Amino acid sequence: MNVVLTRATFQVVLGLAAAAVFTVLVVLPMPAPPQAGAGPAQKAPAAKAPLSIAKQSYFYIGGRYDETQPDRHIVGQMYVEYQIPASLKHPFPIVLVHGGTATGLLWTGTPDGREGWAQYFLRQGYAVYVVDQVARGRSPYETAVYGKARSQTTQYILERFTATERFKLWPQAHLHTQWPGKAEPGDPTYDNYAASNFGSMDDRIAQTAMNVHALALLLDRIGPSIVFVHSQAGQYAWPLAQERPALVKAIVGVEPSGPPVHDLVVKGGEPRFGVTFDAATKQDEAEDQFRDSPELKAYGLGDHPLAYAPAISASSPLEFVRQEKADASDLARCWRQKEPAKTLVAVGDRPVLYVASEASFYAPYNHCTVGYLEQAGVHVDFINLSDIGIGGNGHLMMLERNSDDIARVIATWLEKVIAK
Repeated sequence: MNVVLTRATFQVVLGLAAAAVFTVLVVLPMPAPPQAGAGPAQKAPAAKAPLSIAKQSYFYIGGRYDETQPDRHIVGQMYVEYQIPASLKHPFPIVLVHGGTATGLLWTGTPDGREGWAQYFLRQGYAVYVVDQVARGRSPYETAVYGKARSQTTQYILERFTATERFKLWPQAHLHTQWPGKAEPGDPTYDNYAASNFGSMDDRIAQTAMNVHALALLLDRIGPSIVFVHSQAGQYAWPLAQERPALVKAIVGVEPSGPPVHDLVVKGGEPRFGVTFDAATKQDEAEDQFRDSPELKAYGLGDHPLAYAPAISASSPLEFVRQEKADASDLARCWRQKEPAKTLVAVGDRPVLYVASEASFYAPYNHCTVGYLEQAGVHVDFINLSDIGIGGNGHLMMLERNSDDIARVIATWLEKVIAK
């Protein structure tokens, strides 16, 4: 059974960190500068107390000199920046891993000039490490090694992230209300977000392998940590827990990569991963609102190898079946393992949180990922934000107007499940 946490569970408000008793670097939150031609100035964010930082810097982890290319550039490296608060209250740092076409900026501020989740958890007394995935952002892209990149069109961003309520491509899309600003080109908040997008490796199998390897080396360096993953980065969490079982203390999945087995395709709009609705497989003849991508995720949660027990073999393959009927009319039919189900080795040996928003394009299948994990022996605390009174969010909930409310929910959960 999933644990669905209720509104009453989250009435605890965490206090701000006490003032430091020694001289430290003070970082003041600053509003975003006005942009030329952007229209009337927006109201500045409410001021917060200065952040007291004891130490901050950056480093690269992983990587090798590429001897196959004449320039011998370093490839496979991951950029990591970190901040240690003056009032360090928690023994385990938080590692923040962004999703597709994003960078670590996803966590370090919002496009309308507010503090991000990195600062929120610093204020709660956590050391915070923010990465740029391999071949993204400050982890340079070497086309000769990584191959072509896949980017998101402006139309895709509008349909899937910032203005889903206008396009209504899935049943919950109309509920989206929390994007800050007008959510259209020319609006300064939207333009700030759009400007932050980077192309991602088109080869998702190689991308996952390199990032899981780099994250494992990062944990080797900094020790046991709480790992946050968003969207595309969700497929890193499960193999990372298997490769470094003693170093992943908890997993916080913010709508992590899904659904299992086959990606979901909706009618209309820009295709996701290049798969159109006509090229996808019908789930239901009568209610043809969702279809399955023909591409199979060989290990259920992705294509990166995962260890199961009993082990996968020619005589004992990993087999999948789809639900006969969806749990509700606005939900997709989920794929699960064929019974008897195999167990995901080591993944369930730590607390796992899944945070789902009300209006995201993940809303029709968030429950599918949770159900797959539970069937595979991974207990998941499943928080559907609308069930605890936090509504209107899309997939980029950490950038939206009520982002601090969502961070507070996660902080409360961490306080309950992580022993100090």
